[in-house]
Amino acid sequence: MAAILGKKLGMTQVFLEDGTVVPVTVVEAGPCKVTAVRDVERDGYAAVQLAFGEVGEGKLSKAELGHLSKAGASPMRHLVEFRDEDLGSEDGPKVGDDVTVESFEPGQKVKVAGISIGKGFQGGIKRHNFSRGPVTHGSHNVRAPGSIGASAFPARVFKGMRMPGQMGNKRTTQKGLEVTRVDVERNLLLLKGSIPGSRNSVVEVRTDG
Repeated sequence: MAAILGKKLGMTQVFLEDGTVVPVTVVEAGPCKVTAVRDVERDGYAAVQLAFGEVGEGKLSKAELGHLSKAGASPMRHLVEFRDEDLGSEDGPKVGDDVTVESFEPGQKVKVAGISIGKGFQGGIKRHNFSRGPVTHGSHNVRAPGSIGASAFPARVFKGMRMPGQMGNKRTTQKGLEVTRVDVERNLLLLKGSIPGSRNSVVEVRTDG
């Protein structure tokens, strides 16, 4: 499994050799430092921990700085573990290795996880795609949610009812994305279509498998 952390820069479009226009999202991916490798016998699961996003030393605690220095990494803000059952092999990543966009190839299918754009407090029509009420004959039920449960029994509102509330600002994973181009010199991944997250947000890119 290939995995990397990156920063979403925005969207643009590229032209393929046959003249087809493809909308792409540009991700500045890596380089990431391998700061830990989890073992099944020792930790109970197999995973690799990557660090991304250089910051000043004053932004981190001494414990965080010590953990990064053991791997030979500079102060970095984001630490993320990627689970993979095949990491126990001798050819797997080692602490101190660098992970770059060279791990990906054009045409490869990946999935991207990030924090979706927050929309604030929204009503049921926008949040859950509800239909509006009648607007004629003096009806006041235009964008109201309507009935949300019975009265006498069970005399309460069930949990998980689709109602107005905060929309977005949740971890979201987009699957089936295709790598359009890989720019090794500038550490850029061009992914076909849109991905979760706002501009300059941190995203996780891994092979879809």
